[in-house]
Amino acid sequence: MKSARRRSREFALQALYQWQLAGQSLAYIEKQYSVAEGLEKADAKLFSLLVSGVIKHHDSLQEQLAPSLDRVWNEVSPIERAVLLIAAHELSAMADTPYRVIINEAIELAKSFGGTDGHKYVNGVLDKLATQMRAGEIAYGAENPETAVKPRVARKTPTVVTKVRRVAKVPAKVTTKSTTKV
Repeated sequence: MKSARRRSREFALQALYQWQLAGQSLAYIEKQYSVAEGLEKADAKLFSLLVSGVIKHHDSLQEQLAPSLDRVWNEVSPIERAVLLIAAHELSAMADTPYRVIINEAIELAKSFGGTDGHKYVNGVLDKLATQMRAGEIAYGAENPETAVKPRVARKTPTVVTKVRRVAKVPAKVTTKSTTKV
């Protein structure tokens, strides 16, 4: 089951993909997504903060990401660009969210919506970016591993649930016959 925050990031990714390709205004996108099916299960405030923050600060976020990229910005796929912009915005503006959570969420978005190995690219770029933007948090985690926030590890093998059908045991019918002859 997806959390409300995960759903918000998914909707933000879709909105920012649309913004990149169609060039629609923030007001138009927010109006369109305000009635989107499934948004009621998402954190609408986070969705709005992500979309508006990325659109308003697009240029500075792109500048922050540029040193971590191995190619020109326009050569990165639109999905990976949107994922990177969302994560860069969260890293810079949402200090209450641990950097590992932000990177993990970005990787999951790239796995779900991006190309085959897009999540690997996103991971590499965001690891580099996090060392610059969250150096204090990373240093604290290295010095205090027992109090640092640890990311949840996804299971590599699926959990298999089996149903056990219980059958009540019926005691065998006991008969006692007298075998003594008179």
